Amino acid sequence: MNTLHFKYAVEVEQTRSITQAAENLYMAQPNLSKAIKELEDSLGIIIFERNSKGVTPTKKGMAFLEYAKNVLVQIGKMEALAAEDNASRQYFNLAIPRGSYIANGVTRFVAALDPQKEMDVNIKETNSMDAIAGVSEGTFNLGIVRYQSDYEKYFLDYMEDKNLCQDLIWEFEHLALFSKKHPLAQAPELNREQMEAYVEIVHGDTAVPYLPAQDLRRCERGKEKHRICVYERGSQFDMLTDIPWTYMWVSPIPDALLERYGLVQRRCAGQTARYKDVLIYPREYKFTELDKKFVDQLYASKNEVAFREYR
Repeated sequence: MNTLHFKYAVEVEQTRSITQAAENLYMAQPNLSKAIKELEDSLGIIIFERNSKGVTPTKKGMAFLEYAKNVLVQIGKMEALAAEDNASRQYFNLAIPRGSYIANGVTRFVAALDPQKEMDVNIKETNSMDAIAGVSEGTFNLGIVRYQSDYEKYFLDYMEDKNLCQDLIWEFEHLALFSKKHPLAQAPELNREQMEAYVEIVHGDTAVPYLPAQDLRRCERGKEKHRICVYERGSQFDMLTDIPWTYMWVSPIPDALLERYGLVQRRCAGQTARYKDVLIYPREYKFTELDKKFVDQLYASKNEVAFREYR
């Protein structure tokens, strides 16, 4: 039995979609479907039921997936143990949100690694729910979760259920991000009503634990008919640059990135929502030297944008 197939099955459970799971795993959909079928045949059970809404675990499938997650956690611990004994191996894995100052910290951390030594670095840019799942299941040692402060109780309760610790990195308010060619780029002041006349680009996979999707949509501000849902951060920036009547709500962004894409970020009157980024890790997890170096670079990157004045 191939334990790699366990990882495949867990990803399918999380996404409820063979297609999305295959994309997340960077593999072809037919290959993933074949691997799941081989796993089911070797176990002698049906793990997933296929229907018009995607795939859902069967009763026995749910029991198997719980065992599979436990196995993956133990494998992760064994790999981490082996990495500790290999001083020449640079082992690090992390799940992060689509936040530019965070990505900047990651880039600086990786740039400081020794290219002459063995390197095993795994960085996944994803949503908060997937980051929590990845850390709790042992796929990642560390994760960063971003959530609106209004939903903090949901996230803290969920992370407690998953036996995860969390350390606050930063609490901030969103800034408006748009092209230098945007009609409001030179406006002396901005407010939300002005912004809502234009098309908003949003992350397409926002989720809150324990909160049904329809309730989350009801709580969100803005008009769905003026939104474009995009899942990849680079594509979002390309759209902002090339489509000057679009905008996004984002955490503060490093100057170098603004210059690269020809963007500006501005404060906006009426923007009252607060957001938090928190570092998550399993209880009793011992930070490695590489983990500590990453945290140093993360806070250095945050401090560069946190104390800047925004008009």
